Amino acid sequence: MKPWKALPALMLSCAATAVSAQSVEVSYLTHWSPETVALLEAAAEKYQETHPDVSISVRAVPFGDLLTTIRSSAGASAPTISGIYDLWLPELVRDDLVAPAPDGVASEVRAAWPDGIAAAAQVGGTLYGIPNEVNVYALNYNKALFAEAGIDAAPATWEEFTAAAAALTDAGAGRQGFGLINSWSAGVVHPFASLLVSNGGALITDGKPTLDSAEAGETFALYKELVSNGWSVPAMGTADANTTGPFLDNFVSGKTGMIIMANWWESALKAGMGDDFANVATAPIPVGPSGEVASSISYTWQTVVSATASAEEQAAAWDFLAWLNGEGTGEGDASAMSDILMSMGILPSRSSDVAANQDVLGRDFLAGYVSVLENARAFPIVLGGQEFTEALQQTLESLEYGQITAAQAQEAAQADALSILERAAR
Repeated sequence: MKPWKALPALMLSCAATAVSAQSVEVSYLTHWSPETVALLEAAAEKYQETHPDVSISVRAVPFGDLLTTIRSSAGASAPTISGIYDLWLPELVRDDLVAPAPDGVASEVRAAWPDGIAAAAQVGGTLYGIPNEVNVYALNYNKALFAEAGIDAAPATWEEFTAAAAALTDAGAGRQGFGLINSWSAGVVHPFASLLVSNGGALITDGKPTLDSAEAGETFALYKELVSNGWSVPAMGTADANTTGPFLDNFVSGKTGMIIMANWWESALKAGMGDDFANVATAPIPVGPSGEVASSISYTWQTVVSATASAEEQAAAWDFLAWLNGEGTGEGDASAMSDILMSMGILPSRSSDVAANQDVLGRDFLAGYVSVLENARAFPIVLGGQEFTEALQQTLESLEYGQITAAQAQEAAQADALSILERAAR
């Protein structure tokens, strides 16, 4: 690791918010596994070697309890630092639960992270968090099944995509060409949104829902086509936020030819497939009839600091986060946060971390995700975003199970979105 004195602006920017000489206690709340928490604790210990006046403790809760824990804590009991899903940020800012970043930290994030990723850490032009992991969606497919079906390459257009789905489907063998997810909001909505942006559309534009567009109509119709022809079987797509369930099991066992999923599920695939993981390949989201370039949806996680913490605690927290995410605090030119993320097979979001890990990120599975980062569109970060996601999930699942038509799904999705976003903005 490089010494502290070698670190650039992100470290030095915190000088204006120097930590008190008295001992300061900083708590860090995350949803990571015990193995990953141990790595974060090791990084904190490294930081404390040069900052003996700061004590850092790490606490982990299940993902499903994370937002509730942040909201239910207040004052002295609130975690100083929390790792959050970017969609939660507008509500946390509205409720005065997170503090804006110091000017130096904000400037460094805007300069050292891609624009779309830095934007997800901002509300109203103010930056509130330091992005760490980025997740982007791509087409995953089974090369062995493609060869068996006589498909030479990954589909680049929706026409090729539906043709591949049809060729891969074998009802007698219990195999579907393409797997749709249900029972998990982000898992349902993000693949749909990725197909939508690759068709030239958008979920929300300038704060207003645009699910009534022609591009969205074509995307709802694509879902109906997949299910109506038996190329996607809803009963095979049940999953939770850990991808546990039939959705994962059917892809692992070769019962699903293609899916659209984020990069973070690589470890689950490896664990389930063993040597057969070599059959998995990734490719950009196929371009729809109204689209021009392969696009995808991305979302990030970021670390924020509690607005209810004392000034000394906030200063110490930002200084530690600046160090944790600073260039050269990890292996080689990477940050310490990058090392933690890469241990989980997760893409780091800082541009220099991507460059520092190019050898690993260039391998077969992750290379497909890195290739789509440039054209990825951030999932809309708006007030009411979580409720909007859950409502769209319910509509898509009704469409998947044949309870409504594509036109009805589009009408319901737009009406729900208008109501939710207007109510949230009041």
